[in-house]
Amino acid sequence: MSDRPLKLLLIDQDPIFRLGLRVALEAIPNLEAIAVVETDTVALKILAEIAEKDPNQVNLVVLEFGNGRTTSQQLGLQFCRQLRGLYPNLPILLLSSIQEQGMLLAAKSVGVNGYCPKGTPLPELVAAMQEVADCGSYWFQDTEAITTPNSSLLTLNSSPLPFSKLRNNLRLSGIANIDATLAVVTAQLQVPGLPVLDRAILAGQRRELLAARWLLNRLLVSPQERQEEQIPLADESAVTPSLSIQQRQTLSPLLSPGTLQSSLFTSCVNKLQFPLINVTDIPLEIDIFREDKKRELLYLILQKLTEQLDELRASQIEINQLYELKNTLIRDLWQVAIIEFFGKFSRIKVANQNIEVVNLLLRNTEVVQREILQKIPLFCELYSYLLFQTELNIDNSSYPVVSTEAKSQALMLLENLLIQVANGVVQPLLNYLADVEEIKQNFYCRQLISTREIERFRNDLSWKYRLKNYINEPKAVFESRYELFVIAPRGIANTSVYAPRNQELVKLSNIPLIVTLLLEFSDAIAPRLKSLLAVFGSGIVFILTQIVGRGLGLIGRGILQGIGSVSSVEKNFRRNSDRSK
Repeated sequence: MSDRPLKLLLIDQDPIFRLGLRVALEAIPNLEAIAVVETDTVALKILAEIAEKDPNQVNLVVLEFGNGRTTSQQLGLQFCRQLRGLYPNLPILLLSSIQEQGMLLAAKSVGVNGYCPKGTPLPELVAAMQEVADCGSYWFQDTEAITTPNSSLLTLNSSPLPFSKLRNNLRLSGIANIDATLAVVTAQLQVPGLPVLDRAILAGQRRELLAARWLLNRLLVSPQERQEEQIPLADESAVTPSLSIQQRQTLSPLLSPGTLQSSLFTSCVNKLQFPLINVTDIPLEIDIFREDKKRELLYLILQKLTEQLDELRASQIEINQLYELKNTLIRDLWQVAIIEFFGKFSRIKVANQNIEVVNLLLRNTEVVQREILQKIPLFCELYSYLLFQTELNIDNSSYPVVSTEAKSQALMLLENLLIQVANGVVQPLLNYLADVEEIKQNFYCRQLISTREIERFRNDLSWKYRLKNYINEPKAVFESRYELFVIAPRGIANTSVYAPRNQELVKLSNIPLIVTLLLEFSDAIAPRLKSLLAVFGSGIVFILTQIVGRGLGLIGRGILQGIGSVSSVEKNFRRNSDRSK
């Protein structure tokens, strides 16, 4: 395998996959994604520009065609044929969800040098890329990787036992189904506010899936394969398909901060595929956007965050400088998100005037910083974790960098950062251009497109800030917790984490201070008041049951006895009357 840098051009129509793969590959040494594009036309344009400057700047094209549509598959084959004619020495790797053998043979016939299915583990994918870039080939067929003789890629040795191929097919198919279900159950377990009974049921399902996965590996793997792959026992961290020890070491986040960031951001990209409906009772600025626009904005912020972290690493920033640059970093992230999302030179016509959208929105910088950006919690802790691999001290616990808990906590902080910055992007739009028809048609969801609904939505946001500034935020400070917005399978949810806020508590004044004093007074007097009410209630119960109740009982008994006496007198009178006759 060659040691030369691998420079690739990625072509894929799926923005989620493009972003996820680019982020994952950034942590791989000697590998660079020169461009990540959506269409064949853009790819050809970039290749033409590169060919004029340095023909060796790209040594591999990674592409997807089809996405399940026959017409797109035919166009993909045509593009590969065109690419091979224009650049005969440029290797092509098909990274696709296509599994039909006929289509793969057709791709091979038009000049494609290799194929990997989507979902291939990252170490194996990188090895396949390097193999194809070194003028070899890599064709993943069923469970066996077929390579050229000069390949140094690890492959599964053929088992001498009969039906080994069928057995491996069954094993990998079963593992894939189990892993898919396991991922869903694991995601559901991370939903904030999950009832105890539901959490217990899901935890039981997860243990059953892990056990089934281990049993499947034991039953359908030959002793030779088991020795090569070093299949581990079922454990709580087994969420992805079994990897060899060498592959697990390659994926270890201890290798570099970039790998740690790549793993975290990939998880975030996967969660961005969930519905983005606000399931909390707190209105958010991004609620007015269509779901595709929400997702597009959050992807963009994540991408700009990646670039910002890369710049910080290149500048060799020290950990203590993060706290000094906090406001600047958040503001810059917000500004570049506005510029990229709306377009630096975008204009809109309002009242016969052409207004520059970005310049207008950036006028609200001070308000957005004060109301949203400066209140994003644990920002420096997240950046320190990603840049310097420091432990996370949240929820009254210290989480080691490589632990699952640390990644889970960091993922919550990252999701909250994306959502809050997105709110900051939308906030000035609602202040200046909320009822402009062009804005409504391009961005708003159908339920909030009328003028009346927009005004109602803005009023709800105004009340949210009043309650937050005067009541909710002082209460959170007094209780030493932060409210976070996270992305759950059911939508955008909220949760809270513990963190010391003593410095903020000291700075409270006016109404927020009064709120904390009332809370403290309530905590101080509540037990005594409860005791007094308990005594008073016991007294009332005693009076009603022992005095009033007994009195009523005696009266009732006297009435019944009186009625009985009257009946006896009447009977005796009748008996005497009969005798006299």
